[in-house]
Amino acid sequence: MMSAERVSCRGVLSAKGCYKTLMLPDFLADAPLWYLAFLFSTVCHEAAHSLVAKWGGDYTAYAGGQVTLDPMPHLRREPVGLLILPLLSFFLFRGGGMIGWGSAPYDPYWQIRYPRRAALMALAGPMSNFLLVILSGTLLLVGIKAGVFALSDSMLSLATGEGIYGACAYFLAIFFKLNLILGVFNLLPVPPLDGHSALGLILPESTFLKFLELVRTPTFSLIGLLVAYNVFPYLLWPVLQWTVVMFYKIALAT
Repeated sequence: MMSAERVSCRGVLSAKGCYKTLMLPDFLADAPLWYLAFLFSTVCHEAAHSLVAKWGGDYTAYAGGQVTLDPMPHLRREPVGLLILPLLSFFLFRGGGMIGWGSAPYDPYWQIRYPRRAALMALAGPMSNFLLVILSGTLLLVGIKAGVFALSDSMLSLATGEGIYGACAYFLAIFFKLNLILGVFNLLPVPPLDGHSALGLILPESTFLKFLELVRTPTFSLIGLLVAYNVFPYLLWPVLQWTVVMFYKIALAT
């Protein structure tokens, strides 16, 4: 294992205000559902990074126990981003969203030697979230087809149900949109988000390595996050609307 400084591949989730119409009257009762969706989504994201890095020859995250869906190794690594800030932000937003992050360590010298492999590692996190969007959407559609869920009149809540089925439909709707947000946000091509490392798949290797050398500073990461948070809403809403419309078309066609 190299003794070089390790850096982290971060997955950042910002969902402020995206689900205000989904809130139940007592938002505190929603906190466990939100946190469970957030934690599992972020753990899957970071575990995907770690697994693809291991397949590509970087065992840094594997040695740290990150190649797992067990949340404990991830929580030990990022207690603020995976526990404290998500719950605090949920209460501050009064149930209107949750902010947090996770991380998986990787070897920067491995990224320099194998930029294509590192780009695939970066892409793995968002792709895992899109797979979870498909999974939760499929479960909602199966529930609607089976008659345990009903297609909601509100395109933001997707589906409804009675009793425990209503809680399940509500959770799956949160899960669906949280993962869509996490996947799209992290594909933005600015540091420190996954999209900037995924550029290694399309840029010439020499150009990409110069780009990495330029942006691998805290200043560029801060600028990147500021740009991302300002641009993201304009990108998210068309994607969210298109995805929800497609869900309704599929539901009505089955």
